[in-house]
Amino acid sequence: MKAIIFDDFGGADVLRLADAPMPELRPDDLLIKVMAAGVNRADLLQREGVYGSQSYGDSPILGLEVAGEVMATGDTVSGFAVGDRVMGIVGGGAYAQYARLDSGMAVAIPAGLSFMEAASVMESFVTGWEALTHLGQIAKSETVLIHAAAGGIGSAAVQLAKAAGATVLATASASNIDNVLSLGAEAVFDYQRSDFEAEVVDTTASRGVNLIIDFVGGSYLARNIRSLAPGGRLVQVGLLGRDDNAIIPLGVVLHNHLRLIGTVMKSRSRAEKRAMVQRFTEQVLPMMGQVLKPVIGAVYPLAATSEAHRRMEAGGLFGKIVLTDFPD
Repeated sequence: MKAIIFDDFGGADVLRLADAPMPELRPDDLLIKVMAAGVNRADLLQREGVYGSQSYGDSPILGLEVAGEVMATGDTVSGFAVGDRVMGIVGGGAYAQYARLDSGMAVAIPAGLSFMEAASVMESFVTGWEALTHLGQIAKSETVLIHAAAGGIGSAAVQLAKAAGATVLATASASNIDNVLSLGAEAVFDYQRSDFEAEVVDTTASRGVNLIIDFVGGSYLARNIRSLAPGGRLVQVGLLGRDDNAIIPLGVVLHNHLRLIGTVMKSRSRAEKRAMVQRFTEQVLPMMGQVLKPVIGAVYPLAATSEAHRRMEAGGLFGKIVLTDFPD
């Protein structure tokens, strides 16, 4: 089969389309003919060597979310059949003509949703829902601050928080403020021109926010902590700032009884990922395509994956980057 591979860690230019072995089907797997795949920040980090040679027990090929058609099923699979349209989370392998998908992490694509739209759902909405509800324990009438709200997960999190009955504050670039407002945010702060900590003080009359979902880290950490109301929670999902040595104002954490929670999808076990997908299927999937809609910012053919990675590195996009035009 054809797949995007790389021989050495490095920039986007190391990626190339080449032949790769077909995935080996496990008893509880689906073999998927890939129609579209989402591009995620973790793909760039893997390509750069941040994870080293770790594949966490799955494919070393890039790609964490997939949409396609079931071509074969493992011996113990139930609930899926050849020809089904599915979307799901994989531990790697989505940038390929065929991928194996754990049936416990697969979901039937809702009617009316295209393969391209489906490929932009799973990583973003599963991660966003996990951060907001299972970890962040968001409640109606609470206020949440979502950073990098124009990105794939951020744009999903804004919609999810709004659907959960929360008041949503967000940060984004000036060019995306109106876009994020259109998703349901009450206020959006230009992270390049304003201090979100001061904006939170003004917007909440010094009360602070109950929950923060952050993808940036670094210098944001101390400001996030100071922006939380007593009993508040910070869920750290990513490190766009590339700085994991940030200062923690422990006095504020202790005095205000704050909770700091870290999460990343890629290193979670199959059981944990299955549980996350199950919660998404039960609580979020019925709203998908109606109350909730995937936001696609750019589409590239699989052969132009290097360009897709460079576009993500450039930043400023509203929504998800999706790969299409996979080989027949």
